[in-house]
Amino acid sequence: MKPTLRWSATASLALALVVTGPSVAEAKPTTDRTGNTTTVARTTDGRAITNEKIAKEVAEFWTPQRMASAVDLDLPSAGGATDARRPAPEPKGPAGAVAPVAPRVASTDDKSIQLNESKTVGKVYFTTPSGGTASCSASTVASGKRRLVMTAGHCVHQGRGGQWYRNWQFVPRYRSGARPFGTFVAYQLTARTAWVNNSSFDEDMAIAIMHNGGSWGLKVVETVGGNGMRWNWGYNVPLVTALGYPSNLGGGEIQYYCQSGSWHAGGQQIRMWCNMTYGSSGGPWLQEYNDQNGLGYINSVVSHGDNPGNGQFDGPYFDNDIKSLYDFAEGLSPA
Repeated sequence: MKPTLRWSATASLALALVVTGPSVAEAKPTTDRTGNTTTVARTTDGRAITNEKIAKEVAEFWTPQRMASAVDLDLPSAGGATDARRPAPEPKGPAGAVAPVAPRVASTDDKSIQLNESKTVGKVYFTTPSGGTASCSASTVASGKRRLVMTAGHCVHQGRGGQWYRNWQFVPRYRSGARPFGTFVAYQLTARTAWVNNSSFDEDMAIAIMHNGGSWGLKVVETVGGNGMRWNWGYNVPLVTALGYPSNLGGGEIQYYCQSGSWHAGGQQIRMWCNMTYGSSGGPWLQEYNDQNGLGYINSVVSHGDNPGNGQFDGPYFDNDIKSLYDFAEGLSPA
């Protein structure tokens, strides 16, 4: 029997997660009655990133050197890995879906794209309360206002007793330092209150609302397109494709994928087989992934895992909670 290993952050990042941050007062986050929490995105010194000038400063903050030195963020598993398939509960509501959307602009950079890469998927970079730099994975999701990027809750907030991350930036289809579609800076961050207050892995999901940016100054979904989303589709899915930037494959510099069926992992979580580890956190699990256009339907995000590089990882099951967070973020988005 293989020994159980658990994902964990490096010592420097683990320290960053407990050290008190800058003394700048942070405005109290807003929480709604359906379990969602939001805060305005901020710079290291506490300024709200509410205009293009400050957003440009954040983009300039992320030099190639800072991006290269960012620690791939992941959390330990919530429990030991097991191959046992748990009986899956019935969905608690009707199945629903948001359809994918194509980008508004035609890309001239896709001649070198690999079939396992999607321009809707990218790396996110942010600063920790101690001033350290870290990274996760994320993906765009279609909506009427075209501004949403989905990731894990622990990629925007530390969880129980912690703080929101700052200088939050998304780089679609990042590859070995290249930013073919430019960068996008967060305007506002949203997460489930159960993650923010209690570090609940059942609701380890988040959505960032982005400023215009990138190579053409457009909205992020206009620039690279947006994945669809599905909720209440059941725990057992025959095939899902997970995409992200794992440090154990390509050093976190190249987008990788894995494919597997999914099954119930306990609580409101699903599990799949995958060999990706640190850095893939927040990357999408996609149903019906089309490797010709890089679009699919998000039905979870990478949250945590065991047996790194040779095992499984878990993600939150997408039920009415993700639809609530999605509607919440879209309602906060500027037109």
